[in-house]
Amino acid sequence: MQSRCVVQSNTGLIVAGNDGVVHCHGADGNSTKLEQSSEWIEAMAVSPDGKFLAVASHDNYIRIYNCDGWLKCGDVRKHTSAVLMIDWSADSRKMRSNSLDWELLFWDVTEAGEISQDPSGRSNNVSTKWQTNTMKFGWHVEGIFPKNVVEADHINRVTGNLEESLLATGDDFCNVRIFRNPARPGNVPRTYRGHGEHVTNVIFNGDKLFSTGGGDQTLIQWKKCE
Repeated sequence: MQSRCVVQSNTGLIVAGNDGVVHCHGADGNSTKLEQSSEWIEAMAVSPDGKFLAVASHDNYIRIYNCDGWLKCGDVRKHTSAVLMIDWSADSRKMRSNSLDWELLFWDVTEAGEISQDPSGRSNNVSTKWQTNTMKFGWHVEGIFPKNVVEADHINRVTGNLEESLLATGDDFCNVRIFRNPARPGNVPRTYRGHGEHVTNVIFNGDKLFSTGGGDQTLIQWKKCE
């Protein structure tokens, strides 16, 4: 299996691959294989309370699993294209997701892990605090796309820092870019080059930013300058 997506849970490491299978590796050495998607897994996210795992697939589904026993709580297929990103709200009761065809959808999640779409999510979640900021389609990230770039698929990942003051992107042109949050059209980012190939992921951890490269197979650590 070629790993595509990796996340950490309270109980261990969760790995998904190009084969659409999710493997949950516990600290006790035991592993659980979750229901197989018909397409590969693009994104996964554990809820802030540690109870649920959300899995986004290129089969257009979002599936929710209980981290205690890994039983599936619910699934939904409202996106019309591959699901690329998932963010949980800080209270673990809402989610938002992006898909390949520029959709931004919002979801309500019950205490039992059942999921349903909120058609008025854009207005209902104006004051919602999000645990992560990985969306690349939305009003707050409209400025991450250069004026002369029509397609959005050259930006592979977006991440926000804990203070919600910065956004970082990784793209197909080997760039790591840092924007002020929100990134509105006309905002000028700081651009950093370190990778020799496309940047596959970016993530903040405290005052550091980590980025991974595709063809160059490298992990770079960036530190904020005072």
